[in-house]
Amino acid sequence: MSALSDEAQLDSLKSFAKKYGSAIVSGILIALIAFFGWEYWQKKTLAESQMQTAKVQQLMDDAQTATGDAFTQLSATADKIVKEAPDSPQAIQTQLLMAKLAYDKADYANAEKALKKVENSKVDDAGLIQLVKLRLAYAQLAQKKYDEALKTLEAVKEPAFTATADEARGDIYVAKNDIENAKKVYQSAWDALVERQEERQILQIKLESVGVLVDDPEIERPIIDTQVEATE
Repeated sequence: MSALSDEAQLDSLKSFAKKYGSAIVSGILIALIAFFGWEYWQKKTLAESQMQTAKVQQLMDDAQTATGDAFTQLSATADKIVKEAPDSPQAIQTQLLMAKLAYDKADYANAEKALKKVENSKVDDAGLIQLVKLRLAYAQLAQKKYDEALKTLEAVKEPAFTATADEARGDIYVAKNDIENAKKVYQSAWDALVERQEERQILQIKLESVGVLVDDPEIERPIIDTQVEATE
């Protein structure tokens, strides 16, 4: 995790948005999904097989201590966990981890491949599948598979995840230089997050980067000052 404070990270993002305009800050969302995916998984698997859970925990420990290419080193073990229990939460968490390891080394094709192994899992937990779909869409976006990524997001229908899916769609439309559609889905995501009173500062930056100033009831002015000071 970054040693920067939240304020410093936000300042960095503001600078990025000002300099590059409509550029995508998708890596931040990837990190957030990874974190919340792990938290979600922990809560939902307390009653699951302790043996399978222990294997996943060991895999995570090995990933943290691995030197060199952790993805390659752990692929066989991860595949074995999935083969033993393909429709289990543990199989999904395993592939989320493998996708992250691939993504960390900019190997987006293998990240996509890892997630596709469990995207059609019959696990009795719609939320986990939604997380897989979101991660998969970003792996496809990173490979410029824009239409495939949009198609993947069509499966994200759980209310808790629709705002995140709309934000992801906005990132894809920005990459396609389809600014009008990006504005629409970013705004949809914004409205949902305001209603739920959830974190939305990064989304505000994205909206402003495509020319949309939004009023946040919790702050007095936009994060980015879009006024250009007159030169003397």
